[in-house]
Amino acid sequence: MGLIVTSYCHIFEKKVVVNDRLTFFQENFLNFADFIKSVYKKEEINYPRFYKMDSLSKLGFISSALVINEKPIAGYCSDAVGVVMSNSSSSLDTDIIHNDTIKDRAHYFPSPSVFVYTLPNIMIGEICIKNKIKGENVFLISENFDEKLLFGYTRELIEKAGMETILCGWVEVMGDRYEALTMLVEKEHTEGMGITGSFTPFPFTEENLKQLIKRNRPDLLWKN
Repeated sequence: MGLIVTSYCHIFEKKVVVNDRLTFFQENFLNFADFIKSVYKKEEINYPRFYKMDSLSKLGFISSALVINEKPIAGYCSDAVGVVMSNSSSSLDTDIIHNDTIKDRAHYFPSPSVFVYTLPNIMIGEICIKNKIKGENVFLISENFDEKLLFGYTRELIEKAGMETILCGWVEVMGDRYEALTMLVEKEHTEGMGITGSFTPFPFTEENLKQLIKRNRPDLLWKN
């Protein structure tokens, strides 16, 4: 059974690329918070929970929304849609913020709204709530973008866990350093279901994951 990528979004260095199209770029952003808020407003996404999310969840939420806008998943049973996400630092960006609220016992002010995001799985939860996804999901940690790991888990969920489509990718935030590469992977026979524009779906393979990165930037994601 062949698997294909039917939509993707790559967000990095103040740029948003969707299905090979540069859809957003502004050089004057000084920080991630201003950048991601501007993308949210530009795309006219109406979802009040967005403003309560931590940075990791905002990035994953936006990149996933742009993927699904291009290739809707409404035709699938909610139990047949899965999520596989990965990064290198888990929820460390938010963990640091939370730690700053509890390290000084003389000025102890832990925030429940921050603490709730001290797990990377919460990002997946935000995506699933918005898109009514109820299938299998997993969050993976690797030192760098690992196409073999991402490919293997995605294929496993489709071939052995009964998922019909998987939203998968890499979503990383650490301060003002950020990058997201998310995509929708489906069985080959689903090609043509709601695909818009001139984007041509391509086989989901380890090599094509490498090439997808290189389409938009010459260096590997988060290469040390």
